[in-house]
Amino acid sequence: MAQYQAKYNPLVFFDKSMSDLRTTYRHLQDTLSELERTHGKRIRLLAVSKSQPASLIRECTELGQRAFGENYVQEALAKMAELQALELEWHLIGPLQSKKCRAVAEGFAWVQTIDREKIIPLLAEFRPRDAQPLNVLIQVNVDHAPSKAGCLPAQISLLAEKIAQYPELRLRGLMAIPQPDPDTLATAFARMQTLFTELQQQYPAIDTLSMGMSDDFPMAAGYGATLVRVGSALFGQRPTSPEAL
Repeated sequence: MAQYQAKYNPLVFFDKSMSDLRTTYRHLQDTLSELERTHGKRIRLLAVSKSQPASLIRECTELGQRAFGENYVQEALAKMAELQALELEWHLIGPLQSKKCRAVAEGFAWVQTIDREKIIPLLAEFRPRDAQPLNVLIQVNVDHAPSKAGCLPAQISLLAEKIAQYPELRLRGLMAIPQPDPDTLATAFARMQTLFTELQQQYPAIDTLSMGMSDDFPMAAGYGATLVRVGSALFGQRPTSPEAL
């Protein structure tokens, strides 16, 4: 594993001094293509655009990127309005409050942070009837960390059953943000791969294991990740975050 990490270390592939988004995006896509060949599966890129200006997202779409991840609902809605002509695929990857379920159900294509029963019927209720089902992932607190969002592994089955009751929602798989501890990260990724395989046995149509970020996505790919969430390795250091709304 150490040799594998050295080969794909994002700090090697992505020079933080680069200001050319085109060059950075090409390096990232080349890395993902090699990981796909190595592991024999498609790995989608979710560009994490939290705190990035709409102008930079627009520039990224000109390179071919269509899927973007946002943490804050109000910030995301403003970008959606400005970029609506581009018909982008927006993912919510931050915590979801019940009071924001209507806005999220109406504006997003994906919600990656389902972690409790309460928000499931609300998302279904507010999803527009003329829209495609809302794609959802169950977020798992795989490390059992008190400070981390996500359900416990033992709760996955219950949440999946609840989601399956609503045709307005489409269960696509699991998501996790393991603690960035080099001593435990591989174990967490391996555990998520097992949990995903177990869920897939119950729901064969699920196809998405969202894990891995700028510093660890190559390792996550080795443990079955099909979608990686990359921000700083693509856009550089994130601007000062606005207050979460």
